[in-house]
Amino acid sequence: MQPDVLAHRIKNLALEMGFSFCGFAKAEPLTEDARRLEAWLNKGMHGSMHYMENHFELRIDPSRLVPGAKSVITLLKNYYPTNKQDANQPKVASYAYGEDYHIVIRKQLKQLLIQIKEIVGDIQGRGFVDSAPVLERTWAQKSGLGWVGKNGNLIHPKAGSFFFIATLITDLELVPDSPLPKDFCGTCTKCIDACPTEAILPNKVVNGSKCISYFTIELKELVLPKNEKPNWNDWLFGCDICQDVCPWNRFSQPHKETAFTPLQEIMSFSIKDWEALTEDSFQKIFGKSAIKRSKLHGIQRNLQWIRSTS
Repeated sequence: MQPDVLAHRIKNLALEMGFSFCGFAKAEPLTEDARRLEAWLNKGMHGSMHYMENHFELRIDPSRLVPGAKSVITLLKNYYPTNKQDANQPKVASYAYGEDYHIVIRKQLKQLLIQIKEIVGDIQGRGFVDSAPVLERTWAQKSGLGWVGKNGNLIHPKAGSFFFIATLITDLELVPDSPLPKDFCGTCTKCIDACPTEAILPNKVVNGSKCISYFTIELKELVLPKNEKPNWNDWLFGCDICQDVCPWNRFSQPHKETAFTPLQEIMSFSIKDWEALTEDSFQKIFGKSAIKRSKLHGIQRNLQWIRSTS
């Protein structure tokens, strides 16, 4: 099969699988990203997320994950919701409205790889979705799917940033797509200005240890670190502020993935409803949701922090 025909066929398969965009990059070591990641880690901007220090070589060299890797296929999957919560509710980041995206996308990646093998034969490949040492945003940028904005999110020029990024590393050689010639954030600082914890720094650096998502999801302590003020605007799980204010998200369109249909409880629960949850009811309602990452005691802690500032 001609290279351009194969590329077109794979991208069509990706769209049929429910992905929004697909692009290809040459599998090669990410030397420049390695330097940036190392500097970021050395400054402690990952906070207590010590797992980010692990498997450093795997993060920067795709051949360590798939021997003989030749191409990195990057896929974007839209999660922009049709409706958002009311302003007076404890807030949940919109990516967590429906079923856990890890489970949903992992199945689709496996199916995509199976269908690619039916076309080209026995190839090696591994799919990843935010659960392995892969620098997804870099590969997406290299694949021409957008640029990394000042808030650290990948921004697609025609569709904004409300996307999950999935990666398929393979030993199949594909013609790489061209990256965009530049980013288009320009002099805009809306995300920097809007961040209530000042986690977004100049020069496209995000201090992960100050991000609301870090505090509400990743941080496991029951007491806030000293000198931290929970100025979180009632966020219970994650945060969408820097995306909500981004001008490029005026192009966002509601997703069509039924698995991402919002749980009714997320859309309707008051703070008292959240506080009334038992372990059994939490597992019953959120057992298939990304919210389970915080566990019930994490949600209860976050509710206390919200109460303390209301």
